[in-house]
Amino acid sequence: MEELNSLMTGFGHVLSFQNIGLMFIGILLGIVVGVLPGLGGPNGVAILLPLTFSMHPTSAIILLSCIYWGALFGGAITSVLFNIPGEAWSVATTFDGYPLAQQGKAGQALTSAFTGSCIGALFGVVIITFLAPLVAKFALRFGPPEFFAVYFLTFCSFIGMGKEPKAKIIISMCVGFLLAAVGMDTVSGQLRMTYDFPELLRGFDFLVAVIGLFGISEILLTMEEGLAFKGKKAKIDLKVVLKTWAMLPRYWMTLLRSSVIGCWLGITPGGATAASFMGYGMAKRFSRDPDSFGKGNMEGVLAPETAAHAAGTSALLPMLALGIPGSATAAVLLGGLMIWGLQPGPMLFVEQKEFVWGLIASMYLGNIAGLLVVLSTVPLFAAILRIPFSIIAPSIMVVCAIGAYTVHNAQFDIWLMVVFGVIGYIFKKLNYPLAPLVLALVLGDRAEDAFRQTMVGSKGALGIFWSNGLVGTIMTLGMIALLWPLISGLSNILRQRFLNKSHANA
Repeated sequence: MEELNSLMTGFGHVLSFQNIGLMFIGILLGIVVGVLPGLGGPNGVAILLPLTFSMHPTSAIILLSCIYWGALFGGAITSVLFNIPGEAWSVATTFDGYPLAQQGKAGQALTSAFTGSCIGALFGVVIITFLAPLVAKFALRFGPPEFFAVYFLTFCSFIGMGKEPKAKIIISMCVGFLLAAVGMDTVSGQLRMTYDFPELLRGFDFLVAVIGLFGISEILLTMEEGLAFKGKKAKIDLKVVLKTWAMLPRYWMTLLRSSVIGCWLGITPGGATAASFMGYGMAKRFSRDPDSFGKGNMEGVLAPETAAHAAGTSALLPMLALGIPGSATAAVLLGGLMIWGLQPGPMLFVEQKEFVWGLIASMYLGNIAGLLVVLSTVPLFAAILRIPFSIIAPSIMVVCAIGAYTVHNAQFDIWLMVVFGVIGYIFKKLNYPLAPLVLALVLGDRAEDAFRQTMVGSKGALGIFWSNGLVGTIMTLGMIALLWPLISGLSNILRQRFLNKSHANA
């Protein structure tokens, strides 16, 4: 009941003409970001973050989060009409979305994708509404050992449960730790790895790094591929929408299953991409007609879109409650909160209650508004893809440069952005994940501070990390997450041997 009262208060703060206007602006910008393959959710939020520095934090986070919702919606447009995923999480949508468009059912496919996305997002917001305050209250018991244990669990989860090769995840994360260490040591006050460059005294700003790693690198890759847009036309009217909505109740189990999968992978470091593929795979496994998948099955559109949106939304839960981002976009928003003078974590629910519940209330309104906007503007945004990419790419790069310069009003940051863009390009060409690098860059110094404070308090005794049930449990979970591939592989071997032995005895 307390959560519902706080939520109603949040709606009272959000329902102003300015915030509603920013909500629609953010959604429209986000759809553009999602439609253009050279951008994507994290990139759009990172590029436009400097523009919010003079805004009230509540208005700023509403704008940026709505950009993210819009990007999630927009990725489905290119997947269905052009067979080009606007983002990695939209890849699974192409499997059945584009065949449906080829059959003349683009309107139904898009309506299903947008509606499933909205349902998944609302499911994630409900989870945040009721779980985030409980997690935050629990986290108030945390001291330096517990906070380091949570960081440790986060890093280990990325390594142990990530889909990419473990060595590449570790290398990417180590690069992030190395970049986070540049600048002034917050404990001793000494300079580290500045090499007589005064500009490096403040370290590498995460925002400049993110703009380069995501925005510039994607543009370079897209330009290299010589992307050309040729797609199907789509017309969505009220008749198509109502007809499609009348069909959706028969897929209620798919929607529920995909929402749960998405929320789980959003709260853990799985992410929207893993959620979309898992949602698609589970829908195919439990379908009465699995052979139709890949040929134009409506479940093949509903499942990945629902799971991706649920994951993208629920990833904000650990960011708000613990100060630990569950996705690359959440990491960017985490940095934004810190720039605005807010400290994400359990105290945020105590010291900035108005802000937190205003953000949660905006999630409900933003996703519903996003559904209405995207259903009515599909032809308009699909037409954007007919603009030559040779015009779009330079425009995006100029916006990136402006965003990087705005952070500190320093030309040096533009050069850093270019360097990070080249690094991101190399990482993507070699299939190295960028999310662990961004995570380590954002949380690396905070994890180091928590570890060193713990070591000072315990006089160097590592046993403090198992000194009580709370910190010991978190550290043990971190070790299990880190070693999970070995544990899983060993269990599979033992199971196979047991089955072989049973067959032999039979």
